[in-house]
Amino acid sequence: MTIIPLSDALRSGRNAAQAAIPPDDQALLDAYSRAVIDVVERVGPAVVRLAVLNGNPGRPGQEGRGGTGSGVIVAPDGLILTNSHVAGTASRIEVTTADGQDLHARLVGDDPDTDLALIRVDEAVTLPSALLGDSKRLKRGQLVIAIGNPLGFESTVTTGVVSALGRSLRSRSGRLIDDVIQTDAALNPGNSGGPLVSSRGEVVGINTAVILGAQGICFAVAANTASFVLGELVRHGRVRRAFVGIAAQQTAVPPLRRRAAGLTQDGAVMVGTVEPGSAADRAGLRPGDIIVALDGITIAGADDLVRALTGDKIGRTVAVDVLRGTERLTLNLVPEERRRPVRQ
Repeated sequence: MTIIPLSDALRSGRNAAQAAIPPDDQALLDAYSRAVIDVVERVGPAVVRLAVLNGNPGRPGQEGRGGTGSGVIVAPDGLILTNSHVAGTASRIEVTTADGQDLHARLVGDDPDTDLALIRVDEAVTLPSALLGDSKRLKRGQLVIAIGNPLGFESTVTTGVVSALGRSLRSRSGRLIDDVIQTDAALNPGNSGGPLVSSRGEVVGINTAVILGAQGICFAVAANTASFVLGELVRHGRVRRAFVGIAAQQTAVPPLRRRAAGLTQDGAVMVGTVEPGSAADRAGLRPGDIIVALDGITIAGADDLVRALTGDKIGRTVAVDVLRGTERLTLNLVPEERRRPVRQ
């Protein structure tokens, strides 16, 4: 029996494995690795670890509970995007940068309806930042890289592809987050708030959720949504949305009634109650009215109505098309700014 040294055996096995890979495939694998490495080197320094304390640390019994998450620096003066469920109730936020700096931050504002929050570093520092890209340019199957701090393991990189675009995800506030990106880049607790990055080195999403028990079904809030929320939080400290003062539910429109009213949609929204003194009350909306359009936008369900009540409609007269009995009416109302519930 001939004895072959282990080192020679390993070398021989490696050479055989390389020989089994066609040269073109080796080049592709090298290109893939180079793309990921380049993105990590460019964007990785802008990804931070967040340690969050909730509650009031100055009062016994109200110290709250802590948690960790990720964030991405979007401006060199220390503006950091993360998730609302990570930092939205924080009383103290500690930031650890990729190069080991320990900093303190405060909440600028958060938007539970999109699960996004903006924080700012207190110290006068200049930090590496990442660029928010145009998520509308994404394609299914496109390479994406997630960077974050899952389960406390700092600066972890995972890769995958865009599995689907235009998903809707229910936020903790109950509102639908539209235009959500689905990816199979592995995410775990602690990845929340970290960036999903394209091979161009642009942040195309903010990682937000996974489906427990599923394999490779993860979600990120699209960068275009994040850009809008970022602007609103910088200007107002909140995202302004319109409110009309009704409780409503989805309802089906029977075919005969649909044809009589000249409608094409199968569903609409029925008014359940009208808040006294609200915009809806002043406009003359009544319980039982069926809302079929708002400001020219078809309303086929409750989520359509919620999506249509954007901040640009606050204080502006909008037309509401309703079915009342056998009539189709157009009422004019002036939405107000929706009040956010006070967090305890």
